[in-house]
Amino acid sequence: MRTTRIFTPAPLTADTEISLDKDAARHLATVLRLKAGDPVCLFNGEGGEYGGEIVAAGAKAVTVRIGNVNPVDRESPLRTLLGIGISRGERFEWVLQKATELGVTEIFPLYTERTEVKLKGEREDKKQVRWRQLVISACEQCGRNRLPILHGPMNLPDWLPTSADIKLLLHHRSAVNLQSLAGIKPASVALLIGPEGGLSEAEIDEGLACQFQALTLGPRIFRTETAPIAALSLFQGMWGDF
Repeated sequence: MRTTRIFTPAPLTADTEISLDKDAARHLATVLRLKAGDPVCLFNGEGGEYGGEIVAAGAKAVTVRIGNVNPVDRESPLRTLLGIGISRGERFEWVLQKATELGVTEIFPLYTERTEVKLKGEREDKKQVRWRQLVISACEQCGRNRLPILHGPMNLPDWLPTSADIKLLLHHRSAVNLQSLAGIKPASVALLIGPEGGLSEAEIDEGLACQFQALTLGPRIFRTETAPIAALSLFQGMWGDF
């Protein structure tokens, strides 16, 4: 039986006990119905993971006895920076989850000309809390012990100067494909993807002026939630740990 993995922001030290927050407690005790004596695995994003055993379980509080640290590192050697236009509904959340599973290093939600979602004030704060929890849950599921960095929403021009060994923007009318990049071995890749409707011609020109290369993934046009998953998978296969 697979041991349940739980993220906690608290410091972790072997041979000590820790009380998990109410959300983790509800998940373990109410949803999974774990009880005293059951094993769990804890990580806090600083690297490595700790075996543990539940010593007390209730709907509002779970106490875990922390065991030894396992210094395992499941991070990709390829540093990937994903800049993506914010899309509506569950599409963007799906991207956050799957990109995390695929080893993305940093995620930059972007406002572009065709972005229909406008977040301000309390609504933006709530979205960021929701997005962070999705990233945490994806790390719990996939085995990552370090959380990808999730940045707050920003305007596209503010992100374009970002630094990486190679900078790519998806554009289905480009003549450049991944085969033409097979001879290089970058340590970092920045990837730009637009929202529904894609990037505008002006935004593509801005990206090219900031050293992005236009890239096509083939003759078919992908949805905004499909494109990053396809691209990140290919990057990991060519330059990462697939």
